[in-house]
Amino acid sequence: MKSAVETLNPTRVRLTVEVPFEELKDSLDAAYKKINQQVTVKGFRKGKIPARVIDQRFGRGAVLEEAVNDALPKFYSEAVREAELNVLGQPEVDITELKDGDTLNFTAEVDIRPEIEIPDYSGIEVEVDAVEVTDEDIDKSVEQLRERFVTTTPVERAAADGDVVTVDLTAKVDGEVLADGVADGVSYTIGSGELLDGIDDAVKGLEAGGEATFTSQLKGGSATGKDAEVTVKVTQVAARELPALDDDFAQLASEFDTLEELRADSVKRLRNMKAYDQATQAQERVLDELLKLVEVPIPEKLLEDETNTRKHNLEHHQLGQMGLDLAKYLEIQGKTAEEFETETRDQAIKGIKTQFVLDALVSKEKLNVSQDELTEHLMRRAASSGMSPDQFAQAVVEGGQVPMLVGEVARGKALAVVVEAAKVVDTNGEVVDLDEEEEAEAAADTVEAVESADEAADAEKADK
Repeated sequence: MKSAVETLNPTRVRLTVEVPFEELKDSLDAAYKKINQQVTVKGFRKGKIPARVIDQRFGRGAVLEEAVNDALPKFYSEAVREAELNVLGQPEVDITELKDGDTLNFTAEVDIRPEIEIPDYSGIEVEVDAVEVTDEDIDKSVEQLRERFVTTTPVERAAADGDVVTVDLTAKVDGEVLADGVADGVSYTIGSGELLDGIDDAVKGLEAGGEATFTSQLKGGSATGKDAEVTVKVTQVAARELPALDDDFAQLASEFDTLEELRADSVKRLRNMKAYDQATQAQERVLDELLKLVEVPIPEKLLEDETNTRKHNLEHHQLGQMGLDLAKYLEIQGKTAEEFETETRDQAIKGIKTQFVLDALVSKEKLNVSQDELTEHLMRRAASSGMSPDQFAQAVVEGGQVPMLVGEVARGKALAVVVEAAKVVDTNGEVVDLDEEEEAEAAADTVEAVESADEAADAEKADK
């Protein structure tokens, strides 16, 4: 077999391949065997029909077609290996010549990874938020913990802000009660904003047994996005009571004996959280600066596929789980369809560019991924997916996604190398010395977030 490579542009090549006919022998034999099992000819047992009879009855062309279809992937892969190409996606194959008993010639156009030169990145400088824990931060943290131990007591009075009401709901659209528009015994905290728009004003001032009707746009169910006439009946009003902030609360809510110890632990936890956020911010900003230094041609077909994947995941997975459609999401975000298309394409470009640049860095720095590093990353991914480590690992293996996880870890290590070489200062002008463990974790998470076709953060903000 002979092959030659023609560079069409920095991200696409055309392979021209010439195959001597004798190299098709195994595929021709396989073609005759396959056809033998599929057809019957009077006078011959199934599977024992001679090749000349198959040619006479069904045509030599059918055999050649079957043989070529079987052989092309093998010859294409061999040509790719010989040319040492790093191909992306499926090739566009064109058979240019097929002479029975003589030769098979074909071309294959395919996208390839561009050659990338990594410039000197040691001069990168970025600014990040300082790690500062304020009294307000501590108070908020303790208050959130306090909320977890709230108790409720039924009261015989009108409902007010902060009360917990038990309600029955009935939703009508165009005067008809929806099949899924009835819910009884729903518990709702007035002012939380966790149910329907307009319900707060409707229930405030009602006592148990009282009811009101209001109009609200439905967030889920069969009539998502439609205006509904909602009747709400209050069956119980309960007052919320928070525990006193004292040593007894500290002993109830934690392993500490005093409120002072609990607050001191909150300071420690908040500082660790902000330090991780600072490391993530450093990773993101260093990555942005690195990408500015490198020119990366993007394969158009790859970009199209990635853009479509991001749009599909947002529209059919994330938004669907929140009871939103794309039109409602864009309305909440205040974006036009054109702005959304441009934004999604830009995000796809950044994701592809990030992968190409960091992969080039992995090669340049000769970075490897250990089993422990892969396991640690798998555990974090499992936790964020809501699956157990064993379930997540099984899904990864069955889906053939182990190389994807290895790539994420390797690219995270590459980004950590760049961050280590960069100058990172906080908003107070202090040089930031990032913790190595936090840096590695944040780097892998940053790479995953940039590369993934995931609009979850924006979608969750829209839902809220």
